[in-house]
Amino acid sequence: MNQVKIGNYRWTICALLFFATTVNYLDRQVLSLLKPTLEEQFGWSNSDYADIAAVFQFTYAIAMLFAGRFVDKLGTKWGYGIAIIVWSIGAIIHAYAITIGGSLSSLLTTLGLTAIPVSILGFMFSRAVLAIGEAGNFPAAIKATAEYHPKKERSLATGIFNSGANVGAILAPISVPWIASHWGWETAFEIIGAIGFLWLFFWLVFYESPEKQKRLGAAELTYINSDEEQTVAGKQEKVAWLKLLGYKQTWSFVIGKFMTDGVWWFFLFWLPGYLKDQYGMKGPDITIPLAVLYSMTMVGSIGGGWFPKHFINKGYSPYDGRMKAMLMIAVFPLVVLLAQPFGHYSYWVPVVLIGVGASAHQAWSANIFTTVSDMFPKRAIGSVVGIGGMAGGLGGVLITKIGGWIFDSYAHKGIGESFAKFKELGNADFINQISSLQLLSKYGDKVNLATMELSKLPTEVAAKVKAINPALFDQLLAVQKPLVQSNMTVGYTIMFAYCAVAYLLAWFIMKSLVPKYKVINDL
Repeated sequence: MNQVKIGNYRWTICALLFFATTVNYLDRQVLSLLKPTLEEQFGWSNSDYADIAAVFQFTYAIAMLFAGRFVDKLGTKWGYGIAIIVWSIGAIIHAYAITIGGSLSSLLTTLGLTAIPVSILGFMFSRAVLAIGEAGNFPAAIKATAEYHPKKERSLATGIFNSGANVGAILAPISVPWIASHWGWETAFEIIGAIGFLWLFFWLVFYESPEKQKRLGAAELTYINSDEEQTVAGKQEKVAWLKLLGYKQTWSFVIGKFMTDGVWWFFLFWLPGYLKDQYGMKGPDITIPLAVLYSMTMVGSIGGGWFPKHFINKGYSPYDGRMKAMLMIAVFPLVVLLAQPFGHYSYWVPVVLIGVGASAHQAWSANIFTTVSDMFPKRAIGSVVGIGGMAGGLGGVLITKIGGWIFDSYAHKGIGESFAKFKELGNADFINQISSLQLLSKYGDKVNLATMELSKLPTEVAAKVKAINPALFDQLLAVQKPLVQSNMTVGYTIMFAYCAVAYLLAWFIMKSLVPKYKVINDL
């Protein structure tokens, strides 16, 4: 008997999801790659940058709660389409952050509210718009995957499209610093942001729900629906969020996302700053290390999607096979504990070790998303992913804010030590002189030398300080730099320690909540 050829159109849809996720991460990473440049131009502290990043994460978290429901209600095709329109506009308007910030600052002043520095306010607004749109990516992609793949293929398909995050993270350091160095940081936001509209054209042309998809053969449609859950009669109404929160399966996903998403956010938003703070690298210097690091994560994303299938083929249920694979995956990030102790040999040591940890995150991510489609009916997947995404975003906010506070605390300690040491060298008058200066950036923001490193001062502010005594300024800079760097090493060690153990902690909590595979069939 001849075997019926199934067809492969479902993988075309997977490819579209892959490219959308690539664009998603390209847009998301532009700011972190330009952080070393922008913090010098605008005089940002680590906490200022953390505030901007946290606005994205908090908005993303809240939007994720509604994005899943939005996609469930509007449908995958237009839900995804509208999401990428919004996030592409959000990416582009970063180029106009100063104009936007100025307008918003005037409005806040008129309302009698304390003004936030113009640059910070403008980037906060732009990040919020970007976050609202980007929140639709994963709920829509997971829903599309559930629509076009049977359960046994979903973790592989999820791993493939999720690897788009890695490709985006690879392409960003290759393209963004180059664009910024040739045409300015504003152009980098504009060019990268516009790519989403190109993807939108192909999405509208090639995507349709499987039942309406004319390019999909009958045999492939039957294969896709081979393990279709039986819908309970009379249960077609929307599933209430409160009802979903009544299931331990939901809480397992929520806690897993809350504890581990922040690790990926930390790597994504802080690694360019880490390479600058610890190794003095910025601009094109970070291109190859970050490209190598994120190239490593592709192995984790695709391999992590395949890994559970090994156990499922041995007879494990999808959930049991997935959890067994996730336990093994959760061990790999422990190598990040070695990044700082051995980082003095070469910057390649932390790059490779963090690459292993980031790769493990992508493997974890491919599987934790798929636990939702394993246990929940298709019509509830978007909502559950949205709830978990919100939790992951809030976890990211927490990690980002803690990171900014820790880094500033240790940086301020190093600055204080440098001032004290310089006074001991007989230069107390110079320290007193520069400390008494009333310093403002060209945007009207106050600059405090007790909390801002000399190497990060805006150009016009650095010139004013240096004018007091150029020779002593250079000497203080030489004293301050290693002291700040040494203190920052401790801060990064603390953050890397959490990144290393988060997955094992999350796995044990998830397993305690849902010890055995149980499909939800009463929704």
